[in-house]
Amino acid sequence: MEELGADPYFQAHPEYFGTCEIEGDPFQRRVSYAMVRGQGNDAVVFVHHNDVVDVEDYKLLKEYAFSPDELEKELAGIRESLPEDAGRDLESGEWLFGRGGCDMKGGGAIQFSLLRRYAQLPDFRGNVIVIAVPDEENLSAGMRRAVQLLAELKDRYGFDYKIMFNSEPHQRKNPDVGIISEGSVGKLLPFVYVRGYLSHIGKVYEGLNPVSLLSEIVRRTELNVDFSDVVGNECAPPPTWLYMKDSKKHYDVSMPLSASGCFSVLTLDQSPQSLLNKVKSVCEEAFECVVADMNDSYRRFCETAEPVASELPWKSRVEDFDTLLREAASAYGDRFREAYERKRKDALARVASGETDLIECNFEIVDFVFEYIDDFSPRVIYGLIPPYYPNVSNVFFEGLEPSVAGLYEKLDQFAAENFRQHYEREYFYTGICDLSFTSIRGGADIRKALERSMPLLGEYFDLPVEAIEKISMPCMNIGPWGKDFHKMTERVYKEDLYERTPMLLNRAVELILNGGQPLKGVLNGLQEGMNIPDL
Repeated sequence: MEELGADPYFQAHPEYFGTCEIEGDPFQRRVSYAMVRGQGNDAVVFVHHNDVVDVEDYKLLKEYAFSPDELEKELAGIRESLPEDAGRDLESGEWLFGRGGCDMKGGGAIQFSLLRRYAQLPDFRGNVIVIAVPDEENLSAGMRRAVQLLAELKDRYGFDYKIMFNSEPHQRKNPDVGIISEGSVGKLLPFVYVRGYLSHIGKVYEGLNPVSLLSEIVRRTELNVDFSDVVGNECAPPPTWLYMKDSKKHYDVSMPLSASGCFSVLTLDQSPQSLLNKVKSVCEEAFECVVADMNDSYRRFCETAEPVASELPWKSRVEDFDTLLREAASAYGDRFREAYERKRKDALARVASGETDLIECNFEIVDFVFEYIDDFSPRVIYGLIPPYYPNVSNVFFEGLEPSVAGLYEKLDQFAAENFRQHYEREYFYTGICDLSFTSIRGGADIRKALERSMPLLGEYFDLPVEAIEKISMPCMNIGPWGKDFHKMTERVYKEDLYERTPMLLNRAVELILNGGQPLKGVLNGLQEGMNIPDL
């Protein structure tokens, strides 16, 4: 904001840039925005995130992580310890090393530099808005606030949003072939909580070990491609478990009372409810399998040992979180509701202070609800933990305007003519990004599914469905070529950063807002305006 405040255009139009608060954010972070207004209501939106991951992996080089020139010299001193590919790139001088230079200060520098050039053009057609958001690497609090900002700007200025461009970096298999993405994968974090039946380890058939049941659920879901939806020739990666533990705090000779875990699912076309239906089905099958195995074990045990019961009492029982919540409320009424809200508020306050995280907080709340459940029989509870990222793609839009529908082909042709490279198209950026909030399908149904299944929906994480529907627009990711995102050897290709990507983005603006006619002088000396030497 200080940088833009020194620009003559924004000094003359202070109402065209600023920041807006993320309400309730524990770190008081803000969304930054700036826009150049021209003729008409057509608008193109640029978005990028300005947060980066930490620098602990730099070890003794942490102090140089954000200073590319100095870091390059320090890395040269440890060249032999670097991966071979990174070492070659360092020696070539063609790559800019540093935390965030790739993911994604480079993209942000390009966007702001282009915006300042557009501000210098007389008779500019259309409007360009640049939004810089925090928190993309966590819960996308910045982008969720930015959606509301865009809705407010639409009401204030009558903008007709044509497309949103992100500039996340892309990776390449072929150095001469880049990637343009016309959407982004969705992300869901289903949780499973297994309540067992506690017994002494010498009386194993009198109890049900929740670890056994959760393990079976994990086995049936980990890398299960039945959870991977397909759109065209693109397939979502299969799920993987991120967390699993039992409830024991210390050693004793009893079984754990509960076990819980969560796994990540990337989606292309699935809704939260359709995924939850799959989770429920797998949990039911796993429950029945574990009970059958226990009964088989018990029968074999009874062939030589005296039976402890005529048969084992365990039955499969799988429910969503909302069912559990209503059971507690039905049994204890306002006493439960008031205690539940106090517990939830306290738990979220500890998340905000850093004392705990969302996963631990979620299971702490489920544990609390079970204190008000009078039925002690084993059961599985399933639901969702924040965040939720909708899956979006231009392939889902009907009746795209010709300038947007044919944009990829024209950009690929432009790249071939100007720097003899081609760009492949993918319908989904698989790295997870803020483009997920540019549009939404079935918003009311999604909201209903989240309300039923996500205990932490509300103050700490919410989905602005109405605002997303209001600003709904196609999207595209055009970013520089990078390598080793989130690693110490993170780097971005200089030619992509300084020349190719600015040229592609500028050409996209020309095609969308200026009828394909060139915007003269925009790219001259653009590199000097990026301020790259200091990330």
